[in-house]
Amino acid sequence: MAVSESKSSPSKSSPIPAPFRSQVSSQGSPARPPGGAVVARVYRLVDRQGNPHPVLDDLYDTLDAAWSEAQAWWAEHCCSGEPVEIGVEVSTSCGSWRTLRHPAV
Repeated sequence: MAVSESKSSPSKSSPIPAPFRSQVSSQGSPARPPGGAVVARVYRLVDRQGNPHPVLDDLYDTLDAAWSEAQAWWAEHCCSGEPVEIGVEVSTSCGSWRTLRHPAV
């Protein structure tokens, strides 16, 4: 399930839904936790160049939710028998993104 239903134009930073604004900086990267507090992880989909996906530019609360949406979108808009050319990144506590699944090329 997506955290936000809004879709936006491709950019290096994603719009942050209200529930995550305190956890994510204004640049679209997860905020550094104050005093070592645990920060909830969020996931996003990326294109072959590692940029936020131009259509699926959203934040997801689980890896499974992000990957399920990527697979469904790929099957509907591309070749369902081809490898999925969409990657998944997770927010880190130091304010950046880590790639969990690289896009198939």
